[in-house]
Amino acid sequence: MYELLIVGGFALMAYHNLKVREDEFANTSRRIGDRIGKLWDIAHLSMRENRFLRAEKALLTILKIDEKNAAAYNRLGILYAKQKEYRDAIDCFEIASSIEATPSSLHNLGLIYYETENYDKAAIAFEQALKLEDSLAARHVAYAKVQEKLGNIKLMFHELERAAELEPNKETFTLLYRAYLSHDMRKEADLIASKLKRIKSPKNRAKRMLRPARRVVV
Repeated sequence: MYELLIVGGFALMAYHNLKVREDEFANTSRRIGDRIGKLWDIAHLSMRENRFLRAEKALLTILKIDEKNAAAYNRLGILYAKQKEYRDAIDCFEIASSIEATPSSLHNLGLIYYETENYDKAAIAFEQALKLEDSLAARHVAYAKVQEKLGNIKLMFHELERAAELEPNKETFTLLYRAYLSHDMRKEADLIASKLKRIKSPKNRAKRMLRPARRVVV
């Protein structure tokens, strides 16, 4: 009986110690989460205010705490790209993509490759981004621009036409119209021109929005 009491006491002590460690871990995780949240706030605000050094320090601190934070690497890449530090930007986007391949990190990587005239790698990055998300016109437009640089004109038109299908607005139609004109495709250009004419200008839409709303007076 005495031995059973001893065994039970040890079991109770073990459970108590485990519970204390779990509580300490939860409190530590909560403190780390709160600190990272504050650092994100500093980084976002500093980037909006173009305080790049402060934003960089905040993001690097996040990465010291969480070295596999893909979002922090992606944001740091954007920060370096804004300052035209393209080599560092590429490194950050490549690391972000290796940790967690997201459409935005791959698209950003493609943009930097395009900016540095590395069109083959840009095409690969844009292709990967489109495989994950192909519903945004901007991704198709970027891919089309790379294909134009690579001389793949047929694929360029396909991507511009897809962009216009996804977002039939003045911007996408204008890009497609200019592409048709530059390749002497007058018939196709005229067709897009007629669509452009049917699009009401933002100026007219703004005027309508400025009209006072009709309200029932009670």
